[in-house]
Amino acid sequence: MLSNRLAPLLSKGCISSLRTSSSFSSSPIQPWLFVGLGNPGEKYQCTRHNVGFDMIDAFAQSQGIPLTTHYFKALFGEGMIDGVPVLLAKPQTYMNLSGESVGPLAAYYKLPLNRVLVAFDDMDLPCGVLRLQPKGGFGRHNGLKSLIYHFRRNREFCRLRIGIGRPPGQMDPKAFVLQKFNRTGRERIDSAIKEGVDILKMVAIKGLTEAARLSNADQKYKHLRSHDLQD
Repeated sequence: MLSNRLAPLLSKGCISSLRTSSSFSSSPIQPWLFVGLGNPGEKYQCTRHNVGFDMIDAFAQSQGIPLTTHYFKALFGEGMIDGVPVLLAKPQTYMNLSGESVGPLAAYYKLPLNRVLVAFDDMDLPCGVLRLQPKGGFGRHNGLKSLIYHFRRNREFCRLRIGIGRPPGQMDPKAFVLQKFNRTGRERIDSAIKEGVDILKMVAIKGLTEAARLSNADQKYKHLRSHDLQD
């Protein structure tokens, strides 16, 4: 059984708590799992690579969902949005091993991947531009690569791409993503995160297709006005 296979990952208390969750036991609607990618620890706070964490933190705060429980190697929370169950997770495995957390978590809740949405930093979008997509590859993003591996090579999970812009000149992209934003960049990201909170709520209530139709049109206009920020 699935719970037996995952037993080493959880204490008995955790399994009991998950099974008896009051938020989910009475709902016939399949939950959404919203995941933010990033690196744990104060060293990485406010860096470009952690905007996925920032997005989930902001969404959790807006909905009054505490992210204080540790499940499946993640900071975890659960709540309801207009009757729709929502799970929130911030893997604490470090970015490149994110799938070790998210794969078992999605499996435990028996979620199809079209009910999993991952928020992450994307150098291929200008800073502060968002893009909602139903699936895709991993490009140069090792966090997404880990997720795909632990989803048994399945790439059909939803994504909220958060643009961070490209590194200047010949700067190493690995160094770029681990830096903090300059003031203008931070302002754009903070504005994008506020927009992202509304987008995630729309996904939960209206579904991904409608949320993408409405949000991507607006973001496309923003994309045309935006330029990559250089430090």
